[in-house]
Amino acid sequence: MNVPNMLTTLRFALIPVYIVVYASGHMKWAFAVVVVAGMTDILDGYLARRHGQVTAVGAMLDPLADKSMMIAVIISLLATGHLHWTACAAFFIRDIGMIAGSAIFHFRGKKTVPANWMGKLTTVLYYAAIAFIFFELPFAQAYLWGVIGFSFVTSFIYIILFARLNKLERRGGQAKSDSGVAADQAK
Repeated sequence: MNVPNMLTTLRFALIPVYIVVYASGHMKWAFAVVVVAGMTDILDGYLARRHGQVTAVGAMLDPLADKSMMIAVIISLLATGHLHWTACAAFFIRDIGMIAGSAIFHFRGKKTVPANWMGKLTTVLYYAAIAFIFFELPFAQAYLWGVIGFSFVTSFIYIILFARLNKLERRGGQAKSDSGVAADQAK
């Protein structure tokens, strides 16, 4: 357990804190909890890369902590009428698809595409959308739909990158096995 992984664990612990604060009607304080969670996300990634503490556990738990916090926020906003069910459904379709797809391919031994700038940008844009909703800005819902659309575009690009990565991996494995067969035949 290193510092980045402890920060990820803290992010999981902040989810029930957020729920309690939000349920008590303190929207601004609840948003502050979301901001603290977002800051721990930035900090744990920075520390992990800076100090060479990137672990397989951290790589798996970090996005799960992010998604879990965002799910708690989306559900709470839906439950209190701050978010329309169609936006919630679109968010869940995309995120559950990404989570399930990554898990299935990981357990099948496929390579997964690491987090990239588009995924990070999508997260930042979602946090901005959430802020606009919490502060009840008039354009918040339209902005959120723009972010949802962008997130589907990034998912599509992720799928393309995943397919290319695994296609190259198959070709590399095939080339290795072909060269092994050729070497055996030469003997």
